[in-house]
Amino acid sequence: MHFSQSRAQPRAALLLGMAAALLSACSSSDAPGDGNSAAREAVMTVTATPLTRVEFTRTVSMTGSVFAWQDVIIASEVGGYRVAEVFVDVGDRVTKGQRLVAMSKALLEAEVATKQAVLSQRQAELTNAEQALERGKSLVNMNALSQADLDRLTSEQLASRARFESARADLQTSKLRLEFTDVTAPDDGVITSRTVTVGQIAQAGNEMLRLLRNGRIEWRGEAPETRLADLAPGQTVSIATADGTKYLGSIRVVSPTIAAGNRTALVYVDLAPNDALRPGMFARGEIEIGTGPAFTVPLESIVSADGYSYVFVLGSNNTVARRRIETGAVQADSIEVVSGIEGGETVVIKGAGFLKDGDLVNVGNATGGS
Repeated sequence: MHFSQSRAQPRAALLLGMAAALLSACSSSDAPGDGNSAAREAVMTVTATPLTRVEFTRTVSMTGSVFAWQDVIIASEVGGYRVAEVFVDVGDRVTKGQRLVAMSKALLEAEVATKQAVLSQRQAELTNAEQALERGKSLVNMNALSQADLDRLTSEQLASRARFESARADLQTSKLRLEFTDVTAPDDGVITSRTVTVGQIAQAGNEMLRLLRNGRIEWRGEAPETRLADLAPGQTVSIATADGTKYLGSIRVVSPTIAAGNRTALVYVDLAPNDALRPGMFARGEIEIGTGPAFTVPLESIVSADGYSYVFVLGSNNTVARRRIETGAVQADSIEVVSGIEGGETVVIKGAGFLKDGDLVNVGNATGGS
């Protein structure tokens, strides 16, 4: 029994020695090294740039669409007559007074002839009444006609004149209706819509054609309420369509009212006639409102959260701090920083969207700063 205990003691001592060696190795591997451990603990590699003051062009950006300056609706002034001919189609350029639509004139020509005959009859009646009145006046002077008979002749002459004037007015009305069977262009322009067809019975006031007056177009954009003080008639506006083509225009007027729903006001911009610009096209507008020194950061460095804008500022030991900032105008790929960070501080660019306050990062391809 004593012999077994003596053999067990060296074996226990050997096991304790091996355990101590393992613990020593583990503690050695967890000890701080030469700095590579910090790189392994960094959440990611980012790029950064110092905040510097640059000469910045401030602009107001808006969205809007191209509209006709005046979209003229062309309709017939008489109704109930058949359309005999349509002389224009969509896209045609027309001049003021040009004949666009012709309606059947047969019924109105017959009406004019009838009323012309009635007018001639009334003219004859008036002539007879006037001559009878003149004879009556002579007889009264000779005491051969009573005053009552003279009053009767005067009354008949006045009634005949009234019938004559009424017949003349009726004839003039029929002649005007006959003229209105030819629908003409009210001004120079381009036909943009056609709803009239040959053979239909035209109705007074119903749209037949639509005219882009003088070929003149404009762009209407929505400007935020806070930027209206920077806008004025005559300012140059750069308009960019969906395909990226840019056109220049000038502000004609800024709406005196503000839409309660989105707190914006319409800005009306005159554009030069151009076949490539068509009413209804979407376009973005930019208006330069001045230049001056400003702090800017790349757009990709901005992180939006909770309705606010943030950037990550690189601090000591490559840790980042989230800063809430106030932004201003946008120019190309940069945005103005109004407040929230100071000149000389280094802002994270690439990778900012994946960081949180206090993260440790590696900085690669930094353009300056820490």
